[in-house]
Formats: sequence, structure tokens, C-alpha cells
Amino acid sequence: MTNPTAAALIARSNRLGADPKNTNYAGGNTSAKGTEIDPVTGQPVELLWVKGSGGDLGTLTEAGLAVLRLDRMRALVDVYPGVEREDEMVAAFDYCLHGKGGAAPSIDTAMHGLVDAPHVDHLHPDSGIAIATAAEGEELTTTIFGDRVVWVPWRRPGFQLGLDIAQIKAANPQAIGTILGGHGITAWGDTSEEAEANSLWIIDTAAAYITEHGSPAPFGSTRSGFEALPEPERRARAAALAGTIRGLASTDKPMVGHFTDSDVVLDFLASEKAPALAALGTSCPDHFLRTKVKPLLLDLPATATVEEQTERLRELHAAYRADYQAYYDAHATAESPAIRGADPLIVLVPGVGMFSYGANTQTARVAGEFYVNAINVMRGAEALSTYSPISDAEKFRIEYWALEEAKLQRMPKPKSHQGRIALVTGAASGIGKAVATRLAAEGACVVVADLDLDKARAAAAELGNEDVAIGVAANVADADAVQAAIDEAVLAFGGLDLVVNNAGLSLSKPLLETTEKDWDLQHDVMAKGSFLVSKAAARVLIDQGLGGDIIYISSKNSVFAGPNNIAYSATKADQAHQVRLLAVELGEHGIRVNGINPDGVVRGSGIFASGWGANRAATYGVKEEDLGQFYANRTILKREVVPENVADAVFVLTGPELSRTTGLHIPVDSGVAAAFLR
Repeated sequence: MTNPTAAALIARSNRLGADPKNTNYAGGNTSAKGTEIDPVTGQPVELLWVKGSGGDLGTLTEAGLAVLRLDRMRALVDVYPGVEREDEMVAAFDYCLHGKGGAAPSIDTAMHGLVDAPHVDHLHPDSGIAIATAAEGEELTTTIFGDRVVWVPWRRPGFQLGLDIAQIKAANPQAIGTILGGHGITAWGDTSEEAEANSLWIIDTAAAYITEHGSPAPFGSTRSGFEALPEPERRARAAALAGTIRGLASTDKPMVGHFTDSDVVLDFLASEKAPALAALGTSCPDHFLRTKVKPLLLDLPATATVEEQTERLRELHAAYRADYQAYYDAHATAESPAIRGADPLIVLVPGVGMFSYGANTQTARVAGEFYVNAINVMRGAEALSTYSPISDAEKFRIEYWALEEAKLQRMPKPKSHQGRIALVTGAASGIGKAVATRLAAEGACVVVADLDLDKARAAAAELGNEDVAIGVAANVADADAVQAAIDEAVLAFGGLDLVVNNAGLSLSKPLLETTEKDWDLQHDVMAKGSFLVSKAAARVLIDQGLGGDIIYISSKNSVFAGPNNIAYSATKADQAHQVRLLAVELGEHGIRVNGINPDGVVRGSGIFASGWGANRAATYGVKEEDLGQFYANRTILKREVVPENVADAVFVLTGPELSRTTGLHIPVDSGVAAAFLR
């Protein structure tokens, strides 16, 4: 049963974290002090419940709390070796833990334990950080809050900051909280309700003061030619640039992307102050840990051509990497962790929007959200004063902090397809759905493409939220529809790595009953459709320069001459030869093209359910419900082929084990001797 004090803390945390004006995702921490019966002594013991390392306030549960003995935690003051060795205190927190389980204590635990208040909140609101990063932040704190809120000069989070705030609280009994220079806010209260009210008062009071007293144009005037493009043109330009930009951002390691074209971003990028402010970088530790110290900003107007922007982005990327290397070299010591890559995590394109990057979709999306926070902070600081973030030296101390490195090393090993973006056609059912399910399970971001949009979205929703999969409409026989689906994919996830040409249909008719319309329909969907999808996808794959995979779900009928399916088998043979042709043509770009030849996948198949199964059953003189077993009985292994077997083959072909394989067709047919490849 959850302790009542802890339950109230969780409820408060969830309320505060649910509103982005209060704090960013996974930013800040909260705590409460209370008592519980020690199961060893049977006596009451005073405890500290505090949000653990890496958790998010909005979704905090009891498992996300660290629970410490307050007497032991406060006793650490007596063995504190000083600010030069304060990192050692984090390991000491483990010796203060109460009970088993729970989250690892964060670096801010000292702040919560040492401040003499039953309830403490530490948050990263845009309005509070705007004051914290203003050049006149200390004076503004007094002007806005009087003596109720005290200014704390910048200090890296840690044990010493906890001591500092505890001393400020003791020396200012009238105060309800602090503004932490360059960082955020801390507030406290005698009850959970009072702490929450004090936090909200600081946040809302700062926001109201900025609105009432701030400059109406904190970013200056609008730059001619840098205004937002109309939405259709803007998104088309974003899709055209996405492959190139993702390739640049993935020079050191593959990244997933996210695109944002909100008014906040577009207005900032159009402003005269954008270049200077972007160059200053972010300030709050949570911000620049997610966004790097500063973004890459394209310095061309929105009226420039795609080719001009692409060429300039490459030049700016080279300069960005050199600048980041210089930043690392200027501040690194012999004890510093190795450089983690010199590519930007935020790329800003005036008139178009913001591309943000991370190891997975959530990380990429959150990086973009954090840079929006940074824009809001800069707006508030510039409205009242001058934006003045912490120095690069201090940023480096946070970014390459040994404690931060240890947190990164604790991250679970990525799955085989993490960071890869897959588009699967005909993926609302049957083989395509099984392939999409397997790729998502292996860590890929999946675009479920299908002729039926509602079914595509429903299938995607089964795989997870939009950080995992999206559903898009795709009539593969229509070039414009194919391009629209590819554009949706690159705007959702930043690019494309893996395409599975699976969409298809089947008409079982002998030659004399096969009409010209039948022939054209089969070839439009599968032969032409695969060609259109591969062509549109190849443009993105080539722009990225990251290689990639194109998979054709062909059929054993591409080599096996069966009765009554001239149109179907001929188009499957067309697909099979496309594999060979594209493997040769795209190999110079590191793009592998392979095929899979299934046989008789009856179970779960949309094709078989739509009449093909009945026709094939009639052709072979068996009941339709026995067709799967009929196909199995004629194979060498006597085993039925199901959609998951084909998905397994896609997984192997696109994984790391067959990285030197292209132009291959894998039979997934339980052994049909007449379809052996020669």
C-alpha cells in the first residue's frame, strides 16, 4: 500500500508535469518528507521520497520514486569532501536508501533532502528560465517577486547546490522559493498543496510580468524572404530536404528525425535576431543535453531552391562539425568521456521549420520540444533584458559530466533495427502486417501503408503510439499517391531506411478468361506499384547516403509455372527481375535489394480471403478451408507457410547478419522443388 505522503507527492507531480508551462518532459523533480514504520525496528522512521533519475513528472508512479532515510541522507553533510569532489556524493546516496526497489536517486536528491521543508519542487518552466537566463536576472528576480523568491547564481546541480539552497531557505524564512541562475526554479511548502501553489505562483507571476512589461517584438523585425512558406509548399520543401538533412545528422551514427513547423519555430526563424540567438545556444541543462549546445541554422531565405539549400547545408554541416570539435577540444580534460559525435541534433530551416534528431522517435521529438522551450526562454529573456546563457565551459561540464556518461552507459542495448525507418506496403493485413509487426518489435519505426487508410491506421495503432508506427494511405499504382506516402514517412520519422514492396492482389483465371483489364490491374499494383515505390524511396535513400534495404515480396510463382494464373505469375516474375536490376543499379549507394518467394500463405491473407483462395481451391479440387494444408502437403517439409515466416525472412535480410547480401531471392515455401532457383 502506497504511503499517503508518497501518494500525495505522486498526484502533485502528475499535475505539475501534465502542463508544459510548468516543466519540460522528464525535466525537474519533486519530493516529500514523511514517516513510515521501519519493518526491522517497528519504530517510525523519517523518509524522503523524491523523483528518481530519468523519470517524468507527468507520468510518475511509485516505482519512479527513490526512497531514502532522511537522517542518513542529511548525515552526508558531515563527510562531504567539498565541491571539487561532490560527484562522489551521488554514490553515497545508495547507502541511504530505504527498502528495496525504487528508482536510482538523481543528482538533485541533495537539494530535496537538505532544504528544511517537508515538500520541495524543482521545475524548468519557460517563464522561470527566461528570468534565470536574463542578463539582469538577479535584479529582475527582486523586481518581480520581492523577497518571496531569492536569486541563486549559476551552480552545476549537485550536493553543493543543495547546501546553497538550504542556507538560503534558512536565511530567508519569508521566501517560498528561488530562481536558479541559468537553470530553473525551486519552491517549497509545509504541505504538498502549499508547495504546488508556490511553484505555480512563481511560474505564473513570471509569465504575467513578461507579458505586461516585455517588449512586443523581442526577436526584432522580420527578415524579408525568411517568412514561412505556405503550408503545402512548406511541407513539400521539408520532405525534399529531409533525406539530405538526416544524412548529415547521421554522419557519426544513424539518427531518427522529427519535423516541427509550429508558429513558434517559424516566427523565430523569420526574425532578425534568430542567427545571433541560435549561436548562443541553450542554457537549461535539460535543454542542451537533448539539443546539443546549439543548433545548425540555415542562413538562406525560404526563396532559395532545394539545390541551393542542400549545397549550403552541406557547407554549414562541415563548419558545425569543426566548431563542435573545437568546443570539445577547448574544454576536455584527460578524464573527460570521448566525444559523442559532432553532428547537430537540431537543424533549423527558415520558412520551413525544425528537424530534430535522436536515437529513436521519442528522443528526436523531445529534442524538438526542448528547443521550442529554448525559443520561449529566449523570447522572455529578450523581452525584459538580454538573453545570457551559461558559458560554453559550464555547458561542457554538464554535457560531458562523468555522472551523465554513467547514465548513458546504463541505457539498454539497442535492438537490431533501432534507428531504422521502415515503410511496408499492403501492411494492414496478412504478410504486410506480420512484417510491420516484426520490424516494430525489433525497434524499427514503421510506416504502415495500405490502400485503406482507416485499416492502415488501425494496424499501426496495434503496434504502439505514433513514436512507433503511423498509418498512411498508399495506392501504389498512382505515382502521386506513392510520393505522398513517402513524404509522410520522412516527415514523421525523418527519413527512410527500409522498404518492403508487399502490396498485391490476385486473380485466378486461365489464359482465355484473363481480360486485358485483369492483366493491367495485376501489373499496375505489383509490377508498376513496386517500381513506383522503389523509385520514390530510392531518391530518399540516395539523398541520405546511409545505404538501406528494398525488399520485394515476390512469390514462388515467379519461377514456378502453375495453372490458371497467367497475369499473377507474370507480374511476380516482373517483380523478381526488378530485384536483380535494382540490386545492380543501387549497389553503388550501399542500397541492398533482395526478394522473398513465399508459397500459399493462406492464413490471415487478404488476397486469399478476397476470392483468390476459393479459385485456387477449385483449381486444385480441394475445399477452401483445406487449402493451406494442401499447399503444405505438396512441399518437401510438409509444413504450412504463415505470414510470420515471411516476416522472419524480412528480419534476417534487413538485419546486420547479411550486410553483404544483395540480389538474393529467399524461398519461404517449405520446399517446392519445382521452384528451386537455378
